[in-house]
Amino acid sequence: MTDSQPTVAAAFLPYSRQEQRGWYFYDWANSAFYTTVVTVFFGPYVTTVLARNAADPAGFIYPLGIPVAVRAYWEYLISAAVILQVLFLPLLGALADYSHRKKQLLGLFAYTGAAATVAMLFLKGSAYVWGGFLFLVANTAFGASVVIYNSFLPEIAPPEERDSVSSKGWGIGYIGGGLLLALNLLMYVKPAALGLTEDLAVRLSLASAGLWWAVFTIIPLRALRNRQPARRLVRGENAVAASLRQLGATMRDIRRYPQTLKFLLAYLLYNDAIQTVIALATQFGHDELKISMGSLALSILMVQFVAFFGSMAFNWLAAATGAKRAVIFSLAIWTAVVLLMYSWVHTTAQFFAMAAVVALVLGGSQALSRSLFAQMIPKSREAEYFSIYEISDKGTSWLCPLAFGLAIQFTGSYRLATLTLAAFFLAGLFVLARVDVRKAAAEAGN
Repeated sequence: MTDSQPTVAAAFLPYSRQEQRGWYFYDWANSAFYTTVVTVFFGPYVTTVLARNAADPAGFIYPLGIPVAVRAYWEYLISAAVILQVLFLPLLGALADYSHRKKQLLGLFAYTGAAATVAMLFLKGSAYVWGGFLFLVANTAFGASVVIYNSFLPEIAPPEERDSVSSKGWGIGYIGGGLLLALNLLMYVKPAALGLTEDLAVRLSLASAGLWWAVFTIIPLRALRNRQPARRLVRGENAVAASLRQLGATMRDIRRYPQTLKFLLAYLLYNDAIQTVIALATQFGHDELKISMGSLALSILMVQFVAFFGSMAFNWLAAATGAKRAVIFSLAIWTAVVLLMYSWVHTTAQFFAMAAVVALVLGGSQALSRSLFAQMIPKSREAEYFSIYEISDKGTSWLCPLAFGLAIQFTGSYRLATLTLAAFFLAGLFVLARVDVRKAAAEAGN
């Protein structure tokens, strides 16, 4: 049997509600890293504490000898993290499709990321380079684990249930991330009552995300079942060599699925903008609007719980109108939000109002995009194709943060930089409107 042939039908175990419930909990587990580290605490901490302690009088730091404005360091760090994912995730996705231990790969990447996150407890002084390194490791491992996690979706849910299962996973993730953030917010707002400094409270919050990630990953690892490898090796060939060869074949093969390729382009554009809003919202509020970190964390906490209900509402909307139409509607709202950030948001109350609107569309736009893509990929190649998808999935945007960071460095204005977000949303919406979902599913053999 060649490597291009799928394994026998025994690879596909019956769908299981127990597996679905266990699968939901990996969103619960990893959302702690996404919410506490990426969205709230790490960006402002690495920028306003670690990097500024090392900056010269002109406000520049020099990682690897490259002059970087302190205010743009976080944006460049996000872009560097995703460049690593562009290099490694497609290979890891191909490797996972050859593995009969996909569940163990999920655990390996999850615990690597969790360990790097726990190590953030020791970031002090001007250790912005060490902090950047830990973030790169944690975020790369996060992305790799989500590739494996997403690839389980077609294995645990039939096509007619995938919108619902995907939305429930996102919704439960928001609750989990929100609960830990609530605890960290209490610690951050009243550190003296606990005998802590503000600096230590931030570092404990970062480390707690790693512990949460590690502990709750046990649930999906116990519930999920390994299938037989989606693809088999040619006799005498090792998995890494086969994965490299298969990756090259995938890059050539994806042209056979033009509608899937068109969807990936749309997703790259609009989800890059979504991730940029999420990752940089606290920095915008802190540096541009001078909102306190306590208030910013409270706004993100509000987003987590409102987003749960928004995710469920968009699941209902998708059932009524179709997932593609629901995503297009959400993108129109996203575009309006960033234009209002440019022209209208000047106070804490206005920032909270925009955060509430974002929360309503956040989960739906992402969960329905995941289930849409699951319909557009060929069977037995789920991890391989989700590794390409993950290049612009949760926490891994790259083009838009780079454009945003360059806009800040050259204009010095966060408001002007927000116009780059509107451009990405509109471009993604334009491309998505031209995707034929039924044709994409037919081209993929679904």
